[in-house]
Amino acid sequence: MASMHRLILERQRIFPERKNAIARAAAELVQNGDVIMIEAGTTTALIARYLAEKQDVHIVTNSILVFSYARMYPNLEVTMAGGEFRRATESTVGPVAIETIGRFNVRLSFVGTDGFSIERGMTTHLIEGAEIVKTMKERAQTTVLVADSSKYGKYGFINVLPLSAMDMIITDNFLDVKVESELSEAGINIIKAD
Repeated sequence: MASMHRLILERQRIFPERKNAIARAAAELVQNGDVIMIEAGTTTALIARYLAEKQDVHIVTNSILVFSYARMYPNLEVTMAGGEFRRATESTVGPVAIETIGRFNVRLSFVGTDGFSIERGMTTHLIEGAEIVKTMKERAQTTVLVADSSKYGKYGFINVLPLSAMDMIITDNFLDVKVESELSEAGINIIKAD
């Protein structure tokens, strides 16, 4: 059963080491001069912190947390999607956010999830977040799901996309071996962050 959606600031305190390792691995995919998208979420937001050494990276985001990290680094340019502010996710959502995101073409988009599995794919508790993820996927050459292993087998209220829609999943080293082999057999590219 779907659990109650917790405020993002509470969720930041869950598995911080795992989330930081995943964010660091995601940031390693970013090259100098890249244009990327980062969706709102606790793990996704941390990616911006690990882009400090990159040069001329442009981030399109709907995340206030991404903005708060990225604004400290002059080498990062940020385009914020407008829209309605959602305190629970520290993000902007709705038609204005989707329209803004839909204007850009990027090499990479990084998205999160409230739960994922082979059977149900990616899920979320908030329908507005699902629409943001779908739009980012449409506008990116490569879409990367970043999610710690505790989210595997959990599901939110709303289906977002099948896992096969992701080009890769970056997770931690605590994913069950059986699950890992099932994902590999399904053709899903997994990167395990150390």
